[in-house]
Amino acid sequence: MNLKFWKGKKEERSTLEQDGTGLKDLLLAAGLIEDNITRTEALNIPTLAGCVELISSIVASIPIKLYKEVDGNVEEVKDDIRIKLLNEETGDTLTAFEMKKAMVIDYLLMGNGYSYINKEKGKFASLHYIKESDIDINKNVDPIFKNYDVLIGGNTYKPYNFIRLLRHSDNGADGYGIIEENSILLSVVYNSLKYENILSKTGGNKKGFIESEKTLSKESITELKEQWKNMYSGNSENCVVLNKGLNFKESQATPTEMQMNENKLANGSEICKILNIPPSIITGDGKANEGDFDKMFKMAIIPILNGLISSTNRDLLLEKEKESFYFGYDANELLKGDIEKRFKAYEIAIKNKIMGINEVRYKEDLPPEELFEDTILLNLSDVLYNTKTGKVYTPNTDKVSNLKGGESNENRNSQ
Repeated sequence: MNLKFWKGKKEERSTLEQDGTGLKDLLLAAGLIEDNITRTEALNIPTLAGCVELISSIVASIPIKLYKEVDGNVEEVKDDIRIKLLNEETGDTLTAFEMKKAMVIDYLLMGNGYSYINKEKGKFASLHYIKESDIDINKNVDPIFKNYDVLIGGNTYKPYNFIRLLRHSDNGADGYGIIEENSILLSVVYNSLKYENILSKTGGNKKGFIESEKTLSKESITELKEQWKNMYSGNSENCVVLNKGLNFKESQATPTEMQMNENKLANGSEICKILNIPPSIITGDGKANEGDFDKMFKMAIIPILNGLISSTNRDLLLEKEKESFYFGYDANELLKGDIEKRFKAYEIAIKNKIMGINEVRYKEDLPPEELFEDTILLNLSDVLYNTKTGKVYTPNTDKVSNLKGGESNENRNSQ
């Protein structure tokens, strides 16, 4: 058999695939194929950016409070410097809202949100957010007794120097963000956006391949590749000159191209699933209902809040305080936009003796009423009960009784 005959035939059919060049190389040269995705690229995806913005803003908006438990009674601590650092001024250039929001964004995208706890003479002085990219972790090799150091700017710090918000962590030092865990999906969406961008720049030039009647020299291939790259990169030189013997063969539209809009919707829905947000909330089509917002709060917001509170309790409380003090969040802020729902919740709380009237007024930023000081309503709508003295006052009879024994002739003013 004449093997040279077959070799010659192959050379005659050769086009741009010689020397390892081909469509994939051209696409790589034009920046159409990405194996991974960066944080900046990920935030160019509208659905992802919208979800991250929504979650981080909600979490950062919810106040963190400090409570103290004494003999079974829980009291809110309002005059502690840590409350100011967590909710108002951090002592850094960022406000408390900006600090918490930045931590949540790092948590979602990269898996790690860090803030440095600055102390002066053993007292809490300020909180300082640190970019995830500025942190290195030096872990030990023991899989049971895990330990690590945090390296920042050439300095070494201990874990207890930070409030750490970690996503899917298996070592307590660092976590996994959605960019790392869902790189394929995000790359597909990002590359689709880049493809659309190129089509808009090039006026929708059709894809295809070059067929050559004879073998091309390396110089010819290089020149043709450069022209091809310019056309598909949005360069003003958006045409390719074909010499004699070269023919452009248009390739058929792929199913992906034909269903691009459908793919965008499907991929956007998948991104929402990653972040536990109902797609109807992000699309803005008016189909989101109250149940969708409840799902988002329960699945996307509360887990992050619980993680933030756990880290705050661990690292922002002194060891001697951990037996009686704890941090919590006030989710009541989420209801302030819905006055009817908020007041119905207050009504239920008052009727079931969960809250007092002055507690409700405090949450609504209203001054307390002396008549309702330390009182809650009993079953009768016009009966007041003093939780400290144990006295019951009935306005319609103007009498005061003591639940622990006897009736008193004291009037209302004697309380």
